[in-house]
Order: sequence, then structure tokens, then C-alpha cells
Amino acid sequence: MAITIVVIYGLALLMVFLYSIIQLDLLITYLKKKDLPEDKKYIEWNDPSQVPMVTIQLPIYNEKYVIGRLIDRVAALDYPADKLEVQILDDSTDESKQLIDQLVEKHYENGVNIKVLRRSVRKDYKAGALKHWLPSAKGDYIAIFDADFLPPKDWLKKALPYFTDKQTGVVQTRWTHLNRDHSLLTRIQAFALDFHFIIEQLGRNRSDHFINFNGTAGIWRRECIMDAGNWHGDTLTEDLDLSYRAQMKKWNFKYVPHIEAPAEIPAVLSAARSQQFRWNKGAAENFRKNFSKLVRTKGISWKTKFHAFFHLLNSSMFLIILIIALLSVPILFIKADHPELKYVFYVLAGFVVSTFIFLICYWTSYARVHGKRLKDFFNFIGMFLAFFSVAMGFSLHNSIAILEGHLGKRSGFVRTPKFNIGKVNNASKSNKYVTPQVNIVQFLELMLFLYFGFALYTAFLVDDFGLFFFHLMLFFGFGFVSLRSLFQTTGR
Repeated sequence: MAITIVVIYGLALLMVFLYSIIQLDLLITYLKKKDLPEDKKYIEWNDPSQVPMVTIQLPIYNEKYVIGRLIDRVAALDYPADKLEVQILDDSTDESKQLIDQLVEKHYENGVNIKVLRRSVRKDYKAGALKHWLPSAKGDYIAIFDADFLPPKDWLKKALPYFTDKQTGVVQTRWTHLNRDHSLLTRIQAFALDFHFIIEQLGRNRSDHFINFNGTAGIWRRECIMDAGNWHGDTLTEDLDLSYRAQMKKWNFKYVPHIEAPAEIPAVLSAARSQQFRWNKGAAENFRKNFSKLVRTKGISWKTKFHAFFHLLNSSMFLIILIIALLSVPILFIKADHPELKYVFYVLAGFVVSTFIFLICYWTSYARVHGKRLKDFFNFIGMFLAFFSVAMGFSLHNSIAILEGHLGKRSGFVRTPKFNIGKVNNASKSNKYVTPQVNIVQFLELMLFLYFGFALYTAFLVDDFGLFFFHLMLFFGFGFVSLRSLFQTTGR
């Protein structure tokens, strides 16, 4: 039994190490190529023959707190009125429908080509709405925004020139954060998203590896959507699915990090949980659906396929981390009882290099946003520890999502409540979309909080403090997630 535990523990550490090497490769590419000149074409906006027809689609479902500001912002975009169409794909079932109708009427009377479209049946959620209404769109290019985004006035004019050739299928812009400093939870989420949008997306794109349309704040070439098979509703991350199908059809994606699209980060833990569940399960579903097809697709380099393996399994690192965490306590007893394995544990201890690789990668993205002063570095260390602690605290919840995805268990699309922070006071209590709920997962997270409290005590029992700091992070992470979940929950 001891040998089995050590082998599984070692393999899990190896998987994390390989993932860290992938991240390091992306960092190296970022550092080498981040300042390359951008390839874009010039558009004479006063010449109607050069200005493409664009449809902006806003897929909406019960967004009473943020829909008003989104519609107003999209209606104010600086773009020739006769070349712009705004479609609000409204599946709402609450009073937000009336607000949408009022705003649409107001902007239509002011000369904006805007309409609201409603289905009789909400089939396949967001993917279903996008697919259902695509035939009615007049644009050759389809821009998509989720309800919590506020695109700048010049966003379209900045992004469209990056469709430099007919094989460019998508232009994706970078998310920024309206409420980054609202709480520790929003700062942690911003910390993770900044790394994705600064290092991962640019690193993959500049290496000609597969990237993903992020579901919002991007533009699709209509022909690309159709050629790739249109939107599918069989995964919870339809954006990742269509992205891979399009790139397997040899469409090029362009990521433009200096074009920003501000958005709101989930402000309560329950909202973050529902978003995490959807993203992580959807990624696992996409690995199950698309990776074998990618492996068989000719004309794609082995390195791109290797990167895609870890890209699609990105969320599965939560399951690997949970395995490492659970086994780390018996590992302490095995080390004490089996001194003959000391050289094995010396080798395993070498995998700590993964932590330093992650630290360098995340510092690079953090410094890009916050600066490189000594004060910034110390703030970064605190955020790095908080982020990884809370990420580990989410590992049980996310592992359930991952396993469901890999096993093909279907589930509904659980929306992420939006709050319009700054306009709504005491958001977690006043938001009608946040419903208190306690489930078995939260109970298990509380048990893991106690389990890693025992792990801290175990270090004194066996006089081995090699994993003490790791267990302290787990103790804090599961405590943060489990105790806050008792007061704020919504869905999963």
C-alpha cells in the first residue's frame, strides 16, 4: 500500500511538473515575441466600400443589474450606423425583458440598428441562442459580448483591422476588470485571468499553437463559424469547442492584448463557484470531444498537439492537485516508517521546482499590470500565496466538475450572477439571482479544512515539516472556501 501511494503521488507531481514546463515555454515565447510589430490592415472609415458589415450579438439571460449599461455602451460604439447591427438574443424570464424593450426602443429611435430577438424554447442555452439567430444576422463579422462587459467606444474600429487575411477567423481582445479591488476574491480571480490573457494567450498565439475564443469580447468571421460546423450545445464551453473545430479546419486566430474590454468579476464566492464549475467541466468535455480528432488531424505539429493536450487538460490540474493534497498526509507517515525510501523522497522533493516556475510566470504577468517595484513584488508574493491557497480550496468542487466532464455526464448551464458593483449595495444579499443553498460538496470541503488542520498537527507528531507550508496553504484555502460558502452560495 505504501509503495502504491508513493507511486501515485510521484506521478501526480510529475504531471504538475510537465504542466509547469508548458507554462515556462509559453513565458519564453511571450518574452521573445511580445514586442513584435502587429500585423494589421488600414481601413479608411470614411470609405463605405472598405467598411465591413458587423453584427454585435448580446446573448442575455436574466441580467437585470447589468443589461442596461451594456446596451447603452454598445449603442454608443463609434462605427458607421449603416454598417452596424445589434442583436440582443434575449432568453430572459424575468423583469429584465421590460427593461431591454425600453432601451431598445430608445436607441432605435435615436438611429441605432438594434433589435431584441427571443426564442420560444431556450434550447442549448448560450450556444443555442447564437446558432439560432446567426442566419438572421446581416454582418460578415460577428462580435459577441456577455452581459458584464463594457466595450470602449473605439473597440470595433481597433479590432477589425486585425482581420488581415481571409484565413483569419477570430480576433480576440483582452479582458480587464472593473472591480479588481472589490475584495480578496476579486483580486484572486483577476490575478489568474491576467496570467491567462497576458502570458498564455499571447504565448500560444505567437507560437502558432491553438488558442481559444474566450466567449466574449471577440469577433468571428461569419464564414469561419459556418465552416467549422456552427455553434454546438453539447459542452458547457461552446467557445472552446468552436475554437478547436475552427483551428482544425486551418482557420487562424489573432489575439490582440493591447485592445482591452473591461468586465465585472464575480463578486461573491457562490458566483465564482458556478463559473468555475462551468469552465472546468466544459474544458474536460472538450478534451473528451476534440483531442482525439486533433491528434488525427494532419498538418498540425506535434508541439502544437502537445500544447493542446495541456490546454484542454488545464482544468484537470485541479484533480491532480487534489490527489497530491489528499496523499500528502499519509506520505508523512510513510516517510517516517520507511527510511529505506529516503532517496525516493529526495527525488520527489525536486519537483518543488514547479512552484518556482509558476512563481516566475505569474510574476511576469503581475508586473505587466502593477509594476516591477520592490513593493509590487512583495504584494505579488502575498497574492501568489493567496491565489494558490484558494485555488487548492476549490480543488474538490472543480474536480467533481472535471470528472463529470471526462465521464460525459450532462448538466445544465448554470449562469454566473452579475452585480453591477458600485450601483448595488450589499450585492450578495440584494441580488435576486443569488439563492442560499447548502450541499454535500460544501460539507466535504469543511471536512478537508479539518483534515489539513490535522496535517499541520501531524508534522509535529512525525517531526517532519517538509510539507508544513503546503498544508498551511491547504488549510487556509479550504477554510476560505468552505466557511464563506456557508453564507453565500448559488447553484454549484
